[in-house]
Amino acid sequence: MEDKSDWFETTFSKNGWTNNWRDIILPYEHFHSTTHEVLGVGKGSVTLRVGGQKGTQLTLHAGDVVILPAGVGHCALAGMGDYEIVGGYPEGRSWDLRIGDEADHDEMLMRIKRLPIPVTDPIHGQAGTITRLWQRAEI
Repeated sequence: MEDKSDWFETTFSKNGWTNNWRDIILPYEHFHSTTHEVLGVGKGSVTLRVGGQKGTQLTLHAGDVVILPAGVGHCALAGMGDYEIVGGYPEGRSWDLRIGDEADHDEMLMRIKRLPIPVTDPIHGQAGTITRLWQRAEI
């Protein structure tokens, strides 16, 4: 099994996406309101649902990368084998774990709205396209 975890962790860190971890993706719908997130599949394969209960299913393999803006729900779907994800956050921001509690809805939306667009692309640094493509949506 090809292992790209070391490469992802080194590359993310070099490009300012730190506070790195290695693990699996949680098997229940969750999101982060304090930071955006990059996920690199270090080894194996996994199917994620991205975008909430009615979101899109993505099957990812070693070497694939997904960048999730704050507030985007995601989870691993059942039945996946042995895999490892490397995660990171722009400027090493601290992450929270949210499951969509209605009581916190307005506070979370305001927190997400105030987050800056990442300064660097987690793979290509300053030369990456993320900073040109990322647009702030009205929420």
